[in-house]
Amino acid sequence: MGVNGKRIVVALGGNAILQSKELSSYEEQFENVRRTCRQVVQLIAEGYQPIFTHGNGPQVGNLLIQNEAAQRLVPAVPLDVCGAETQGQIGYMIQQALRNELNVRGLWRPVVSVITQVLVDADDPAFATRSKPVGPFMPREVADQRTREKGETWALIDTRGWRKLVPSPQPVRIVEADVIHTLVDAGAVVIACGGGGVPVLRRPDGGLQGVEAVVDKDLAAARLALEVRAGLLLILTDVPGVAIDFGKPTQRFVRRMTLTEFETLLVHEPFSAGSMGPKVRAAYRFVHDGGGQATICALEDALAGLRGEAGTAVVPDDKMQLTLTA
Repeated sequence: MGVNGKRIVVALGGNAILQSKELSSYEEQFENVRRTCRQVVQLIAEGYQPIFTHGNGPQVGNLLIQNEAAQRLVPAVPLDVCGAETQGQIGYMIQQALRNELNVRGLWRPVVSVITQVLVDADDPAFATRSKPVGPFMPREVADQRTREKGETWALIDTRGWRKLVPSPQPVRIVEADVIHTLVDAGAVVIACGGGGVPVLRRPDGGLQGVEAVVDKDLAAARLALEVRAGLLLILTDVPGVAIDFGKPTQRFVRRMTLTEFETLLVHEPFSAGSMGPKVRAAYRFVHDGGGQATICALEDALAGLRGEAGTAVVPDDKMQLTLTA
């Protein structure tokens, strides 16, 4: 079966929940979610079937800090459980805000959050080279002690101190994809794969087991879009699109490019792992592996990006050619 042109996966960037330089209070996060839902509910009003994904980095970070502060009072919660907890937390905020905004517009759609597991490969090279910082900054003596006693990997990140490193493996399969597919077919608006989903391994007996790792949320969104046969992966962020020579006098935004043109760009343009890098890789992965179109645009341009009027669109090779804008 081919892709469904009305079914889209919408990857909400961190700015949808937590604006830069804000304190991560619950009230601030909820208000940002409300503003986001006012933007994206128009997609539903126009007949699209969106499946929303979201980040959870600051929220997981808060839980890990709470682990440290309360470790003498209650047992620490493992990283995979922190991921599941924050999926529920943020999913609750999004589904309530979306339902309220739909009611304001006189629309009715069931809205539901799915705590999502993402299968990863135990042989993924990421498990041998841990690279994703998580949790609070700690002094060197704590990092050394954890390394000796627990076999953890720590690194000096900056002047604030040392942070624990965990693997960031590739998503292989979305465990709940069939459930999500069924819910969308039934008319539900689904929130899934929050924070990249909870990474799990397949045990020898066929069961699943959580693992201490972090799956990139944009790559998980691309995997989800492929598995639910979405026609579009819409990645919403805080910039107008993908820029060549970002921050230089020669900077220009790419409006539209084919997959082959995008491959060339990825070879020559250094996209930061901490900003646009994961988004462009996710867009490439989705189109390359058989998806439809991937678009990266600003949150406030969601509908325009969907229509091809804003952002950067990556399309299969039989579509339009590269377009640059100042």
